[in-house]
Amino acid sequence: MELAVLNIQGKETGRKVNLDDSIFGIEPNDHAIYLDSKQFLANGRQGTAKSQHRGEISGSTRKLKRQKGTGTARAGSIKNPLFRGGGRIFGPEPRFYGFKLNKKVKQLARKSALSYKASSNNIIVLEDFSFEAPKTREFVKLGDNLNITNKKSLFVLGEQNKNIYLSSRNLQGVEVVTANELSTYKIMKASTLILAESVVDVLQANFEN
Repeated sequence: MELAVLNIQGKETGRKVNLDDSIFGIEPNDHAIYLDSKQFLANGRQGTAKSQHRGEISGSTRKLKRQKGTGTARAGSIKNPLFRGGGRIFGPEPRFYGFKLNKKVKQLARKSALSYKASSNNIIVLEDFSFEAPKTREFVKLGDNLNITNKKSLFVLGEQNKNIYLSSRNLQGVEVVTANELSTYKIMKASTLILAESVVDVLQANFEN
């Protein structure tokens, strides 16, 4: 699959890049996409929910009343979970929600996500660019030139560029990542995938390795 390389004015440069069919043209595996996206979201959960059980509640440990003869249930501590302000039974504890996923499944998921974007013509190859200073106005102008305004877009760069990142930070629905930060979830979440020209070779080399 060949795509024309565009410049920041949205015009064709006359160059073309070839997208490897083994990466951008496979039969997508929906279950692999689901598993990889699920792991991505699970790894992002804090898992810090915590409640106090009766051993962690502050309060007296004296016996509230005598054991027998009161006509009510026995009670040995104000920390009893049955009392208001007492400890919680089987409450949440800090935990890690992530889970293991095989490397080949993750690769299949990313290839499937890229193939979906390629088959729906939602991939744009943009020549490598940079801004002299952080300018949100310049990034908005770039979006207008590429006809991706008001669309969720994911820009993939070959390496980190602080000026580009800062220029896009305040724009809703726009995200800038490097090739190493690219994930299945982010690909599927975006309506349009914008690849820097140098990223195509990097992606294909990463999958070959």
